[in-house]
Order: sequence, then structure tokens, then C-alpha cells
Amino acid sequence: MRRTLSVAFSALMALSIAVTATSAYAQGGRGGQGGGQGGGQEDDSGAKKKKRDEEWNQPKAPLAQLRNAGPCPFVKVLYDASRYVEFKGGKESAGATGYTGEIQGVSSGCAYKSNDPIKMQVEVLFALGRGPEATESRKTYRYWVAVTERNKSVLAKEYFDLPVTFPANGDRVYATEKLETITIPRAEATTSGSNFEVLIGFDVTPEMAAFNRDGKRFRVNAGQAAQAQQAGTPPKQ
Repeated sequence: MRRTLSVAFSALMALSIAVTATSAYAQGGRGGQGGGQGGGQEDDSGAKKKKRDEEWNQPKAPLAQLRNAGPCPFVKVLYDASRYVEFKGGKESAGATGYTGEIQGVSSGCAYKSNDPIKMQVEVLFALGRGPEATESRKTYRYWVAVTERNKSVLAKEYFDLPVTFPANGDRVYATEKLETITIPRAEATTSGSNFEVLIGFDVTPEMAAFNRDGKRFRVNAGQAAQAQQAGTPPKQ
């Protein structure tokens, strides 16, 4: 399934973004761990990591190989929106963790010449998890893509849904979103791609943004480990 959206940011210019369907695969056992937020226990086996790397390190899109009239726009993940962490009742602890997410990687390419618009392709890798307070196997995350004048105003911004299904025995899913075409008009032939930025982030609440901004992290099995120590049994690995 392909989703194509268009947003006008001036009378003479328009930004268009075409998105392909998500490819996703699951990982990990259901152990009450909110595995999608990084900083957690390093429980990936070598084989699983190799599989993930093989799926992510796909050949570059054709646009990335073309010669451009200038540099491509900068593509960044907004730090305040780089992670999605739900806490039940607003309590910041592993035991209160619901659904989590992290943008783990971005790759991009572009092409333009003469006075043609800039055409970009972007791939985004998401790591998504569910903690002990996540009650459903399905979750629809939401993220956004924005084009800005570099360090200035937002020219256009679009939101996208990212539905995922966690397997019965898994708490982690990796998903790749492919933005097939981001078209950025240029005022004239001398307008370089370096005048623009493409920003990506989760649709987060003010509390989530503050959590990210403060750089807070914790081991996602911390609550589990504490309970295990009290019971005299080793925590699950």
C-alpha cells in the first residue's frame, strides 16, 4: 500500500511525500521489558543483530547515486521526539512502562539539477517495544516528517500512522518506513539543498518530550530485577 500526501506551504510551492508500506519483524521474548527505548539490557544474539543489520543495510536507492547540482538537505531526528515512552499513571519506572519506541536509524538520498525541485528518498528504522503495562498486542504509533528552512521556519509537516503487531511471545518489533518521494521546490537554480532540513520524530506528549530532553534512561528490566532479588531468584536475561 502506498500513501501519497501533498501539503502547500506557499502559493507557488508545494511539498509532497509518498510513503510505502512498512516492513517489520519481531524480536525478543515477552518478559515484561519495554524493549523499544534503548539503554536496555543487551539481549540481542549475534544472529538476531546480523539479521537486523542485513535488513536495514539495503542497497542505496537510485536517487542516492545521482549527481546533484549541490548538497542534499540535512536529515535529522529531533532529539525531543526521538523516543516514545508511555508510563502508567505518570510514574517513571520500568514496572509502569507501557509501549515504547525509538528511531534508531535514518538513511537518505536526493537528486536535483538545473532549476528542478529536490527529490529525496528517506528510510527510517523504528525499534518498538511493549512493557508490563502494555495490554494489547497491537499498537498504532504516530510520527511526523517536517521540511524546514535550515534553522528557521517549518515549511511543511505531515503526520503518519505506524501500526504494529507484537507476537504473542515477543516484546519487540523493528519496522522500516520508506518515504519514497519528498519533493522540495526551489526558488531558483542557485538554491542549494543545504538551505533545507528534513526533521523526523514521534508524535509525543509534552511529558514524553521533557523525558527525552532530560536524557532520562533506565534499564528496562530494572523493576523485574528488583522483584527477583526480593524473591531470591535471578532476574530473567
